[in-house]
Amino acid sequence: MMLRKWEQLPPEMQTEEVRKYYDILKKKQVSLFFKRVFDIVVSAVLLILLSPVFLILALAIKMDSKGPVFYRQVRVTQYNEKFRIFKFRSMCQGADKGSQVTVNRDARVTRVGRVIRGCRLDEISQLIDVLRGTMTFVAVRAEVPKYTEQYTKEMMATLLLPAGVTSLASILYKDEAKLLEGVEDTDRVYVEQILPGKMYYNLKQIEDFSLWNDIKLMFMTVFSVLGKEYTGDYETADIKEKIGSDSL
Repeated sequence: MMLRKWEQLPPEMQTEEVRKYYDILKKKQVSLFFKRVFDIVVSAVLLILLSPVFLILALAIKMDSKGPVFYRQVRVTQYNEKFRIFKFRSMCQGADKGSQVTVNRDARVTRVGRVIRGCRLDEISQLIDVLRGTMTFVAVRAEVPKYTEQYTKEMMATLLLPAGVTSLASILYKDEAKLLEGVEDTDRVYVEQILPGKMYYNLKQIEDFSLWNDIKLMFMTVFSVLGKEYTGDYETADIKEKIGSDSL
């Protein structure tokens, strides 16, 4: 996982705001190399070990509702490039024609989908993306183009690395769907209220990048799924009140 030369970055990323983070990562090329080695080895081992779980999930999804086993939505990864992510389908077919943000008790989620989303099992298929190199274990979560097109110049720095399965922001905002419950314009509120907070942590994660920190975040993700709560220091982290006053 080596960084491209600065002049080879997409034009929209060749800005002063991105340069700061590029220079930080450029000094950590050895760590980036071992990050890719770690991704390949661990994803391959986990795909083998979890193959029975993949089979069970595939059967449950097909028996529960019509549609494919995998949901191959277009997302954005390193260097602002698009790819089709692997996720076990947790919604009814055609659900992506509405809002790209899922809220709590979303009617589009299937019965099996509610179970696998609650345990984050819909995301273990992203191990395929990690092995392919379109994703990495720890980095900014893959967003849809609809939202990356609204990134500020500084936010574009998060696209210096492949999209991640987990991140500090995803741990701190694991109840994002609950924050958006009852909000009429979920897309606008997500971009204006939630995205800035997540990006605060995403950019901080780049500044503090190391393979050891990645491994710690992976363990934090497991503990988070098991119920452990983590808190951050973003000034609008208590965002439910702000959303309620601004958007309902």
